Amino acid sequence: MARAVFEFTKTVLKKVSFNADLFCKELDKALKSLLPYEIEELLIWVNKFTSNKPELRVCILKINR
Repeated sequence: MARAVFEFTKTVLKKVSFNADLFCKELDKALKSLLPYEIEELLIWVNKFTSNKPELRVCILKINR
């Protein structure tokens, strides 16, 4: 079940990636609901996903603070 939540989170993030504000909000919600090891895996995925999307990289900077 937890894996389903993780995969759903990635799906949602992909769908809202057209808007940096929505992406940040959804990422923030995900970080509050996922397990610690899932958060690490999600951050790796987000880094790869946003590698060519500089407007979304702002969200990662907010998280790392």
